Amino acid sequence: MANTALVWLRRDLRLFDHAALAAALQEADQVAVAFVFDTTILQDLPRADRRVEFIWETLKELKTELRKQGSDLLIRHGDPRHEIPALALELGVRSVHCARDYEPTAITRDEYVASTLKQHGIALHTHKDQVIFEQDQILTQSGGMYSVFTPYKRAWLARLQPADLVSHPSQSLLHKLMPLPAQYFPLLKELGFEKTNLSELRMPLGISGGETLFADFQQRIADYQQARDFPAVKGVSYLSVHLRFGTVSIRELARFAQQHGGSGAETWLSELIWREFYQQLLWHRPNVVEHAFKPEYDQLPFPNRADWFAAWSAGQTGYPIVDAAMRQLNQTGYMHNRLRMIAASFLVKDLLIDWRWGERYFATHLLDFDLAANNGGWQWAASTGCDAQPYFRIFNPVSQSEKFDPQGKFIRRYCPELAHLPDAQLHAPWQPAKGRSAQANLFGRLDYPAPIVDHAVQREAALALFKGAKTAPESHT
Repeated sequence: MANTALVWLRRDLRLFDHAALAAALQEADQVAVAFVFDTTILQDLPRADRRVEFIWETLKELKTELRKQGSDLLIRHGDPRHEIPALALELGVRSVHCARDYEPTAITRDEYVASTLKQHGIALHTHKDQVIFEQDQILTQSGGMYSVFTPYKRAWLARLQPADLVSHPSQSLLHKLMPLPAQYFPLLKELGFEKTNLSELRMPLGISGGETLFADFQQRIADYQQARDFPAVKGVSYLSVHLRFGTVSIRELARFAQQHGGSGAETWLSELIWREFYQQLLWHRPNVVEHAFKPEYDQLPFPNRADWFAAWSAGQTGYPIVDAAMRQLNQTGYMHNRLRMIAASFLVKDLLIDWRWGERYFATHLLDFDLAANNGGWQWAASTGCDAQPYFRIFNPVSQSEKFDPQGKFIRRYCPELAHLPDAQLHAPWQPAKGRSAQANLFGRLDYPAPIVDHAVQREAALALFKGAKTAPESHT
């Protein structure tokens, strides 16, 4: 009887440099590949969700590639805690292989699946795939987790060896894929979802999309350090969603950055290391999902005005750079990283709204949503996380706008009602432009809201809020 293995795809949607697939192909006589549309996750998503459509389109591409090998992709729709053991028994496999996941709910799910499979004499093998270094591979000299990025980065780079970036060979073994007749592939509507505007956005999707974007970025990486903070400039890689769903290989990206060298590649590699910094944080401290990393800030008495949150969510705060950022998110599912910091800081420090509200909003709307990165980024901006922005350093949304969108190209794209304003007035349209009298102010003729708060006033309120938490006596209840 053939030794059969099952590869369970999750956030590793590719067939090349694939740790779980390579291990299964080396171990077994034949290998089947499966994906489960997880109803425990899908049930809480909006019916038009770009992430579901991205996955669906990527799986179609994977199915085509597997068909070329005489196999096919096995699709299930349900709770993977039950679907994977059932499929493993149906196929008569000896082992199931998958990439390790570090999110708390995923860890619990995988433990359940492993226990169920074990009852039937089937092993679950998990493999490191989405990061270079995982869990407790990078520790301080005292054996603890790093809570400051710079020493973590130094330790990460010091440990890095060529072997850490070597690809997992699978292409030459694809002939061992299980022969399968054509398998049914569900329509989006059969999964309970609708088409989004993903195709209109002309975003490169799937494995081929990841390859296209990476090839394009390789030609621009030298400019990354200077260009990455300007949302109107094509300065970033746009690979975040492909990293999220594993349509690119982190080893390939890190290897290119290291071998290329130069300030742009070094800065980009540093961003990839930030991603792993937040992954190790989540693994060591899973309580950050709902709680502040710094306990003294866990119960900050935010006023949490619902009307202000609604204005922020809709891009109607009266601060153009914030509104343009939120409109980009709502219209495309993407937000430039610099804008994520500005929008998050404004919500917490200007509107005095709990960072968890904003984190949940991003989690619902970001195409590249990643729990570790989203949580880490929000806690950084809110000054509640590890190695976070100090609470007394508060972004001024107007000066940030003037610095990072000086000609207003980004603002004009997403706030077209402001497009006719001169550059000097665009960043704070309620103020008269330099050289103009108050009577010449154009603001009254705009179909654009007045600023809902005064930044200077709110800055002082935010400082008082955080200072109060710092000086409050510890609770012993």
